Amino acid sequence: MKVLFFGTSSFAVPTLNALYEAASRHEVIAVVTQPDKPSGRGMKLSLSPIKVRAEELGYRVLQPEKVRRQPFPAEVAEMKPDALVVVSFGQIISQSVLDIPRYGGINVHGSLLPRWRGAAPIHWAIMEGDAQTGVATMQMEASLDTGPVYLETREPIRPDDTVGTLEPRLSALGGPLLVETLDRLEAGDITATPQTEDGMTYARPVTRENGFLDPRTEPATQMERKIRALSPRPGAWLIFGDKLVKVLAAEVVPDSPQDAPPGTIAALTRTGVLVATPDGTLLVTRLQPENKAAMSAADYARGSRLGVGDIVAQPSGGG
Repeated sequence: MKVLFFGTSSFAVPTLNALYEAASRHEVIAVVTQPDKPSGRGMKLSLSPIKVRAEELGYRVLQPEKVRRQPFPAEVAEMKPDALVVVSFGQIISQSVLDIPRYGGINVHGSLLPRWRGAAPIHWAIMEGDAQTGVATMQMEASLDTGPVYLETREPIRPDDTVGTLEPRLSALGGPLLVETLDRLEAGDITATPQTEDGMTYARPVTRENGFLDPRTEPATQMERKIRALSPRPGAWLIFGDKLVKVLAAEVVPDSPQDAPPGTIAALTRTGVLVATPDGTLLVTRLQPENKAAMSAADYARGSRLGVGDIVAQPSGGG
């Protein structure tokens, strides 16, 4: 079938690759991605990972400011696609555009719906301690991630998974699942299953403020999950002494000093800095001070002259 592909982030690249490999059955007639944006100190235009890959594969690339506004809907109608494929695109597509192809819009989503509808399902699955997640193909509706599900595949969340390790595994699952969905749609042997509201959760976008750790109120287990869930972006943050640091790695220590007040340094060890919390102790093992290279927490503690009993603060603005 003729496919119009919508995508922006690196998560979408394996699915575009899978469609390229299935070109004998499904033709990508164009790739739609977000407009180039200035970034960095020189404000040089930055290309999306999908634009880079689409151009490598020789696809026509479209970059409308708003896909809901004319003339883009008219351009879609003129191309006469059989289906829209949407993967990590970043704009809401109107129902009028979804209604143009005979198979509508098919979304590749990084969770097991209805759990974690929304923008950041991988982050929140780790942050909330889910044992597994997965990828689903879904018939798109104008509302966010509410459409019926065609197929899904499951993936365990490992105890040491970060977004940086889990996201590539999920993105690799999306391509084969999407191609199977298109094959079976064309063959007429697949039916989408409506989602229920039971177990529905919303994965709101993550911000820098989500990474502000507060050892005075947050249990060690929760902080450790948050550190992994926000790695490598946007990061988890603490204040040691009077310096803001990005926490890169930590682990929960079950047996730890019991008399240290939450939000203080309970001990300094050769492997890192033990931080007391209301429930358990967090061993920070690796960190990165602002505008400096990453280092072991033990080396940082020695160089910064941290001491047992020092306050470990939450960055201002955290909540």
